[in-house]
Amino acid sequence: MMRIVFFGTPDFAVASLEALIQANFNVVAVVTAPDKPAGRGMQLQSSAVKQFAETQGLPVLQPLKLKDPAFVEELNLYKPDLQVIVAFRMLPEVIWSLPPLGTFNLHGSLLPNYRGAAPIHWAVINGETETGVSTFFLQQEIDTGDLLFQEKELISPTDTTGDVYERLMRKGAKLVVKTAQAIQANDFHPQPQDESSPMKAAPKLHRETGQLHWSKTGKEIGNLVRGMNPFPSAHTEFQGKNCKVICVEFHPEPIPSLGIGIWDTDQKTFLRVGCKDGYVKILEWQMEGKKKMKIEDFLRGYSFTF
Repeated sequence: MMRIVFFGTPDFAVASLEALIQANFNVVAVVTAPDKPAGRGMQLQSSAVKQFAETQGLPVLQPLKLKDPAFVEELNLYKPDLQVIVAFRMLPEVIWSLPPLGTFNLHGSLLPNYRGAAPIHWAVINGETETGVSTFFLQQEIDTGDLLFQEKELISPTDTTGDVYERLMRKGAKLVVKTAQAIQANDFHPQPQDESSPMKAAPKLHRETGQLHWSKTGKEIGNLVRGMNPFPSAHTEFQGKNCKVICVEFHPEPIPSLGIGIWDTDQKTFLRVGCKDGYVKILEWQMEGKKKMKIEDFLRGYSFTF
């Protein structure tokens, strides 16, 4: 029976690992990130993949350095025929070239578009109406290997990154099983990625990525808010305090008094700000030091003037 070693860390990867087990694949070991301090008490916390793997009685490897000869030697002891990677860090060649059937990765986009660390976020931020998941064989350059399978997923105008993440997590798990089955049956046809057209990137998110600029169009602002929801959140400064902006609504009707970046409220039901082509109503946000609130609740408990 084909022996699989699974690499992954967050809950997105758990779905694929669980799907492989339910499909009766022989997962012989799991590789995940080392435990990290988290929470107010900074207690060591295991990754979602480790927590699930332990419930299945699977051996868990947590190397600090993937090139560590001791880790490479330990991995060899499991004699993997195939390695499956879902939401894990970049692998050195000494690891991905190890199994005879290769190493394949699940990526949350329709490659070659959105190569990088945050493909789901950037698809929503850029206002895409379609994305998907891809499986491909690993090679030296990140996210560039030959494609195995792809599945498309529509993005609605109201979808957040969290919404798309949940759907791609489930769709990706099915694609991982389909890919493993095809490799086991030797019924697959890898295809080079088509790089003939300009490609969109998905770089790591930084704090400045989520900064709202009211000089942009309402659609661009709305897409950024959706794309940064639920994490790490779009943000703006209001009355000298930083606010996470959770949900907004764009209105294209111009209001003469609402120039770009000008705020307005009735102190009861709405808080809005002018943008390039209309105005944006804040529907939900989280002010620095406060809990997340609907804007009506915020206005009832917060007194201010412009």
